[in-house]
Amino acid sequence: MITTRAPLRIPLGGGGTDLPSYYGVHGGFVFSVAINKYVYIQFNRLQVENCIRVKYTNTEQVDNAEKIQHPLLRESLLHTETEGGIEISAMADLPGRTGMGSSGAFTVALLNALYENKFEQISRDVLAEQANYVEAVRAAQPAGKQDHYLAAYGGLTQLVVDTDGQVTASTFDLDHDTMEDLRKSMLLFYTGIERDSSDLLSQQESDTLKGDKEVIDSLHEVKRLGFEIKETLKSGQLDRFGILLHQHWMTKKLRATNMSTGLIDKWYEMGRRAGALGGKILGAGGGGFLMFYCPAEHRLHLRNTMAAEGLREMSYQFDKDGAKVLMNT
Repeated sequence: MITTRAPLRIPLGGGGTDLPSYYGVHGGFVFSVAINKYVYIQFNRLQVENCIRVKYTNTEQVDNAEKIQHPLLRESLLHTETEGGIEISAMADLPGRTGMGSSGAFTVALLNALYENKFEQISRDVLAEQANYVEAVRAAQPAGKQDHYLAAYGGLTQLVVDTDGQVTASTFDLDHDTMEDLRKSMLLFYTGIERDSSDLLSQQESDTLKGDKEVIDSLHEVKRLGFEIKETLKSGQLDRFGILLHQHWMTKKLRATNMSTGLIDKWYEMGRRAGALGGKILGAGGGGFLMFYCPAEHRLHLRNTMAAEGLREMSYQFDKDGAKVLMNT
């Protein structure tokens, strides 16, 4: 029995510039932090059966990996040339489609388990790149680089993406007090709205490839803000980060009309009136988790305001481990 896990993440700046349609011409930059909400994979060798059994929200049992309906499971097994006589179960702390990179964390945790089964040790960079390849190329799903790298690395991590797709990933720690203040200031509320990020990402890819000036200018600006956010946090200017977060969200919304909704805009403005300096919908947009940066003196008011709207707050800690094998017996 092998058990692995990989963390979900909160994007802090530069999101969207890690898609090939943008970084292939301009280079990308993303700054994110992993949290202690995970996707788990259990891998087991069957004793007498030669089938492949996979369990996620559905259960499949096949005699050949090519017959698996779940694209990430199918392509991961084919990519690693994993044979039958196995059972794989997937679990997660949060539902999918919530803007926290669950499909990337799923693929990283799955590949980590499959390579552990083959007694192959691979680096975090290779694990992230192979997960991105499985999702974006083999499964043909729109995916940037950040979800896989944050799931592999964990921590507070920056990604510099060259025009050839090469990623330079580096993690760094702020001092303990600053990290704690940052975590306490970033409040997450679940909207209850699930959305398929592939539609939004596919539209961004298409618009960028067509040279849509508004979309490309928006991506240029969020990349610039990503760099500024990183430097602002390094210098401990947390309230300044909140202000930049607001600018980042306003810029991001220019990319597509379905990036937000009337209800999300309403909640966001209520949060700002309650004392939040800035915020954003996590991930591609359209639903999932709404994050606010809020100074200490206004947090109770913000929490009460969101609770009155039916939004549930989620507590969390930062993750420093990244992808991890929890058990191999």
